[in-house]
Amino acid sequence: MEITRPEDITPAFDGIKDRADVLYVVADALVNSYGTRINTLALGARLPAMYGFSSGSGARAGFLLCYGASYPGLFRRTAELVDKILRGAKPSDIPVEEPTKFELVINLKTARALGIEVPYNLLVLADEVIE
Repeated sequence: MEITRPEDITPAFDGIKDRADVLYVVADALVNSYGTRINTLALGARLPAMYGFSSGSGARAGFLLCYGASYPGLFRRTAELVDKILRGAKPSDIPVEEPTKFELVINLKTARALGIEVPYNLLVLADEVIE
């Protein structure tokens, strides 16, 4: 489902709640601003939701899982690249990089509310578990 404005959120859920078993939420500015609302609708529809952003803020807002690139790692690497540029490197000479560190955050409170038992082997892989 595509949402481009806050007004699109509720109708989008009305269109999928009986057709979906899970929900993957792609992180962007709109979703970051309305994540709690999206998650509230997902929980109301009994849809386990995964947020495509590693920050624990999504899991603290109630998303079952959050998985994505480590933002502190990205910020550190950005600082290193800025330092290179300030020391004279041409930005066009710096190769494009992909993230190398990813983080998984699991919200057990949400799992219990949805009646989901998170496997132990997944819990031990998590960078953070919210109880």
